[in-house]
Formats: sequence, structure tokens, C-alpha cells
Amino acid sequence: MDTFLSSLPELSERDLLRRLRNAVREANNEMPESVAWASWIELDRRGVGNATGTFISTLKHLHNRRAMGVAELSIDDPHLDEHRLTDDRLLSELWRAYKRCLRDHRTGPAWHLLCEIEERLSA
Repeated sequence: MDTFLSSLPELSERDLLRRLRNAVREANNEMPESVAWASWIELDRRGVGNATGTFISTLKHLHNRRAMGVAELSIDDPHLDEHRLTDDRLLSELWRAYKRCLRDHRTGPAWHLLCEIEERLSA
């Protein structure tokens, strides 16, 4: 496990929520979606109730920024196995496909996957 993921359990819930909300600033030349995902996984593991709503909101904001091209967001993805952080196999596959679409600059299909992720997390 790399240092990015191994340091998350040491952070407070407040710091994790800040990382989740500010994923763009927290991402060091990597996909901010990865920062949001890892932060959400740790918050969800701790049972923080508002983490899922914040996660989806952050992803939608990042997606809109990518789709409109208003900001240069990294597509570097050093965490290719991060989808395995969840035990939910469907969610894991949706996340992997979502990131693949983003890396390939396919924001249309990525939006549909994001909607499926949101639906899965709402269930």
C-alpha cells in the first residue's frame, strides 16, 4: 500500500472531510477523484453519515469542471487498484470504469457511470 493510502487512517474525520471537499487542492499531480475516493472510503469505514453526500457532490463538481474544460485537472492515475478498497464488487467495477473514462477524456459515458455510482450508494 502506498503512503497516500496508508496515511488516511491517521487523519481525523475533519481532515478527511476537508480532503474530500478540496480534492483538487489535495491532489499532487494525480486524479483528484482518487483523493475523493480514498477519503470517502475511510470516512465510510468510520461510519461518518454525511460522507457519501459530500463524496457525490465533490465528484459532480469535478466532473462538471472536466466536462466544461474550465480547469486543467490531472488524469495521472498512480492508484490503479484503488477500486479494490471497497467490498462492494459492483461499486468497485463502476469506479474502475469511471476512472478509465476520465483518463480517456470520455466525460459523457463517465457521467452515466457517475449516476450509477450515486444510485448504488443511495441504495
